[in-house]
Amino acid sequence: MGAQGSLEDYRRAYSLYEQFKPSNVYHWAHDVKWQDSTHVFHYWIDTPDGSKFYAYDADSLLSKVIPAPSKPQPKPRFGRHQERHWMEVDEENTPWPVLSPDGKTEAYIEGHNVVLHPAGKPYREKRILSQDGTIGEYYSNRIIWSPDSRYIFVCKRRPVEKRYVYYVESSPDDQLQPILHRQEYAKPGDALPFRTPVIFDTQTGEQKVGSTALCAQQYELGSFAWTPDGKEVTMEYNERGHKTYRILAMNAQTGTIRTVVEEKAQTFVNYYRHFRYDLDKGHQLIWMSERDNWNHLYLYDTATGKVIRQITKGSWCVRDVQHVDEEAGVIYFSACGVNPDEDPYLLHYYRIGIDGKNMICLTPEKGEHQAQYSRDFKYLVDTYSLVDQAPVTTLRSATDGRLLATIEKADIAGIVAKGWRAPEVFVAKGRDGKTDMWGIIQRPTNFDPTRQYPVIEYIYAGPGSAYTPKSFNPYNWNMTPLAELGFIVVQLDAMGTSWRGKAFEEICYKNLKDAGFPDRKLWIKAAAARYPYMDADNVGIFGASAGGQESTTAVLLHGDFYKAAYSSCGCHDNRMDKIWWNEQWMGYPVDSSYVECSNVYHASKLTRPLMLVVGEMDDNVDPSSTYQLVNALIAANKDFELVTLPGVRHTMGERYGEHKRFDFFVKHLLGVNPPRWEQLQLP
Repeated sequence: MGAQGSLEDYRRAYSLYEQFKPSNVYHWAHDVKWQDSTHVFHYWIDTPDGSKFYAYDADSLLSKVIPAPSKPQPKPRFGRHQERHWMEVDEENTPWPVLSPDGKTEAYIEGHNVVLHPAGKPYREKRILSQDGTIGEYYSNRIIWSPDSRYIFVCKRRPVEKRYVYYVESSPDDQLQPILHRQEYAKPGDALPFRTPVIFDTQTGEQKVGSTALCAQQYELGSFAWTPDGKEVTMEYNERGHKTYRILAMNAQTGTIRTVVEEKAQTFVNYYRHFRYDLDKGHQLIWMSERDNWNHLYLYDTATGKVIRQITKGSWCVRDVQHVDEEAGVIYFSACGVNPDEDPYLLHYYRIGIDGKNMICLTPEKGEHQAQYSRDFKYLVDTYSLVDQAPVTTLRSATDGRLLATIEKADIAGIVAKGWRAPEVFVAKGRDGKTDMWGIIQRPTNFDPTRQYPVIEYIYAGPGSAYTPKSFNPYNWNMTPLAELGFIVVQLDAMGTSWRGKAFEEICYKNLKDAGFPDRKLWIKAAAARYPYMDADNVGIFGASAGGQESTTAVLLHGDFYKAAYSSCGCHDNRMDKIWWNEQWMGYPVDSSYVECSNVYHASKLTRPLMLVVGEMDDNVDPSSTYQLVNALIAANKDFELVTLPGVRHTMGERYGEHKRFDFFVKHLLGVNPPRWEQLQLP
């Protein structure tokens, strides 16, 4: 047998994408889209003769080949002009007129105050509605008229000094000299803008200033909307620290603010998991909550603020709501964990009455489902698969889930003939000895059970979701080529990730350094016990972003188990990263738990090989988070490797970093010298 990590292994690893790329899987329906409000949907497939495009009529169950759609032309770029960056906060101070529903009056901000102006009349006829706006506390340009055009709702906004992160673009494409970039970037603990709700009666000029007692510690106050009867303005309040989330209502006559819905938690309310739907002309609303440990839907009476009923119930999670048909009294939603005899992460689609009765699974086959509904919700096109099962696309009734036609069945014979090996789903108990942890095992195409294989874990354990693939993917960028060098590569979702109930997820609270490692080590050991060719005494780990933080934590705090780590663009100290991600899981105010979870704080504990990678232009995680870890490692006299990528943003490492990762693990886990780069002759 030849040595692992050889030149031949590298060449084969780099060749796998061409062999296993999606276009080599025939009859896989891609880009399913319904045509406007019709019952015709379009999709395309790859065949041995090239791509083919189809239009399918759900009413007649007939399809026809259509010409390939024209590709959209790229928008021209002029110099370095860019749109607002996603971290930049709108200061709400750019004036623009907001027309009343009756079309008679414009409202806008001028000199920090609210001004009214008769539509179509000279601007000298304006009427200044407020007098107390100042540069330090001004009225927002987000003006909302009541349905009857009598009242205006607006917030008085108190801004704060902004934090910026600076980047040096060392090697720009269009000039010799480097460029300094500045980016708005709020971090945990930073001051945030404050909004005070105000309602003006445009007929009398009377001003009602709402009490902020129920929204005093603002992370965000928004989603402002008048009720259909114009009596109240509803708004949503996200408390700083995320332990309280409220829907509030402000009375137009009295200015009083009341609570309609309140969510509270000892740890955090996961506000990313948000769904609200107002129905019955605003008298009721559907609300998503994890209050019974599972993510479910509730029906509220908005007048009393009380729950009428829990609509969905059980030891499973609603994932998303696609549609509420108020007239028919039904909700279309997706969920996981409903079927106790399958992987609890697999996504299915359902229909249930708003009364909580007659729940129907519209996509019953075992698999990870992705459905597209016709606009009238009469039909759905469903593509389902598993990591080891090729995609199947079907047409179903969205009323009862009845199968109407099988549209396409993907053919993987071509990639199997070239050596494609499906990942294996593996399950083992976690730290509590009873909860199943689900993951996958990827083996090389030339797998030999008589060999010993080092294990490499790909980690992303951020608590915002679950991350282990569930659907078919012929080529996994993180796993397929790396395994080919002579490794077994694994990925799993451990405690601290989502969609297994709130208690499962809350392990991460003020404790991101946990990252599920007690579960991960048990899972890998259990896999090695079943498969002795997996060497549980020779385990590496890699990841980017949150995974970059976690992979470094692995060798700092679990160096007895993890023998080498590749970490890219890691948020190594949560005080250095963006505010919304870190305060959600680490809480507010910033306290000692932030220090305890910092890789910088634990840098002196490094005893294993570590490669740090950072893009100099990373606009997601402040690159200084990596540099501060580097500084701490140097101060502790630790040996490590650093790769800085010029001009690169948030990344796993791109092609150069991938090659460095391959070499790093070949050297430190296989114990062989990687082949010289010029021998590979990569494109």
